[in-house]
Amino acid sequence: MKLHKDNSEGELVEHLHIDDPAPSEDLFDVGEGQLTVDVYQTPSELVIESTIAGVNPDDLDISITSESVTIKGERRKMEEVTEGDYFYQECYWGKFSRSIILPQEIDAEKADASLKNGVLKIVLPKLVRDKNKKLKVKME
Repeated sequence: MKLHKDNSEGELVEHLHIDDPAPSEDLFDVGEGQLTVDVYQTPSELVIESTIAGVNPDDLDISITSESVTIKGERRKMEEVTEGDYFYQECYWGKFSRSIILPQEIDAEKADASLKNGVLKIVLPKLVRDKNKKLKVKME
């Protein structure tokens, strides 16, 4: 699993807002599947969880900025099955990606990702800024 952290501003990211009820298909690269996610908060963190059973951690690429998270990966079949041999074929196999614009700024340098029982969990500490700034007047 590769975790990229970047605090740079102005990065162009195709994205889905976490509150979009039905994402438009043109937001995805052709041939890529959509990764479903849950995004929630605790008092000090934003948390993203996604079921990615069957994905090798080495096939995951996670990029984080202070305002967004992008998860890319690939779910590979264990063995090839002839199309005519399927009775049901509901699982998605292949590349997937998902970009999420976060509802508030996070500290990308302190982000952490873990994988347990097929669930990817990304923990993003909320960025706490002092709301009051003292300004000292210089004498000229």
